[in-house]
Amino acid sequence: MFLIVLAIALTIAAGVIAFKLAVFALPLWVAMSVFQYMHGTDTGIFMPGLAAFGGAVASVVFVIAVLAFANNPFFRLVALGVFAIPATIAGYALIYGIAKNAIDSSIALNILGGIGGIIIGGSAIAHLNGIGVAFFSRI
Repeated sequence: MFLIVLAIALTIAAGVIAFKLAVFALPLWVAMSVFQYMHGTDTGIFMPGLAAFGGAVASVVFVIAVLAFANNPFFRLVALGVFAIPATIAGYALIYGIAKNAIDSSIALNILGGIGGIIIGGSAIAHLNGIGVAFFSRI
């Protein structure tokens, strides 16, 4: 019983941390992919790091630009969805990884991980939409 309560408490704590950092899931994945590709071409460390930073910034700028200039709600939702899919996957993996040591039922683990992933993906959509609205309301 104690392990289940501990798993729930750790899940909530990790969820709060992931809630705050969910916006950075897509830029992190883009940066890692660009870095691995550039590093595989034997360009050293500095240039892949610079390219990874540029790719991460470009992904955020692209989504915020779509949010700013797209009048169609479908395009805005697609842009937010593209940004939220990595956050949803990361949230699922985070919650599943924490809870798998305390809960034996695979059905309960998948349900708990799915709920956590949906909540964290939704928070990424809300945070990014708030960033886009706040950024372009000042212009």
